[in-house]
Amino acid sequence: MATDEGGAIPLPEKLSNPAKRALEAAGIRSLQDVICFTEREILALHGVGPKTIPALQAALSEHGLGFADRADKR
Repeated sequence: MATDEGGAIPLPEKLSNPAKRALEAAGIRSLQDVICFTEREILALHGVGPKTIPALQAALSEHGLGFADRADKR
């Protein structure tokens, strides 16, 4: 997966169209945006289904990234 001209890592192309629209509506346009959210927060978006999380996780892992972990934040 290549970065775009601004250095952002694009979302996986294999995401469903409803998931892509939901992420974009939430301001999530790249994997760098995804890391600001927990899996639960992403799943709460209308249009995002359970198949979206493994696709995002695989793409994040490929770049040494991961979902946010709110457990250690106060």
